[in-house]
Amino acid sequence: MRASMLLLADGRFPGGGHAHSGGVEAAVAAGSVFDLPSLERFLAGRLSTAGVSAAGLAAAACTLQHPWALLDAEADARTPSPAQRAASRALGRGLLRAARLAWPSSHLDTLAVEQPSPHHAIALGAASAAAGLSPAEAASVAAYGSVSGPASAGVRLLGLDPLAVAGIVASFDDRIEQIARAARPDDPLDLLPSPAGPLLEIGAELHAQWEVRLFAS
Repeated sequence: MRASMLLLADGRFPGGGHAHSGGVEAAVAAGSVFDLPSLERFLAGRLSTAGVSAAGLAAAACTLQHPWALLDAEADARTPSPAQRAASRALGRGLLRAARLAWPSSHLDTLAVEQPSPHHAIALGAASAAAGLSPAEAASVAAYGSVSGPASAGVRLLGLDPLAVAGIVASFDDRIEQIARAARPDDPLDLLPSPAGPLLEIGAELHAQWEVRLFAS
């Protein structure tokens, strides 16, 4: 495994992910996430929806075979919530900025010119290519990130046992790898996976209206 893959998957990579809860903060406020089992259910649902979509987009972006604007439009189509779009673009902008310093490349420079605030999955795929990762590895990082960030947010919001939460994330290992293997980056973009998570979208819109919140999303 490349060290660059570990770095991209690390929550400490300075892409801004620590400021986003992936919907957990809204779910905690709604009462649907309140303990370890409910957090596990939330993460499983997020992995099967947002995680699958992000993995497919990241793998496609990693091939460097598609116009950035077209990839970005496909990500937009899979993100109906304006609040989620804004969060994804904020994360993408931060990731792109950090990746251009970590792995300088012409295609990252081009992306920054054509899409200064790309969706996070697009920026992740482009950064993965610059770091020498394969599309499958990019998909794996995207799928893992869809649960690792929200899991960390759950610890901070609910004061849960971090060891137990780490065990929950580890239990998704096989599923994450299945998602990565299922990514088909050479398929037409309109055939990329697009599972929906309506409760995540509704929660994001409600969360965006709060005057006081711990996380940006």
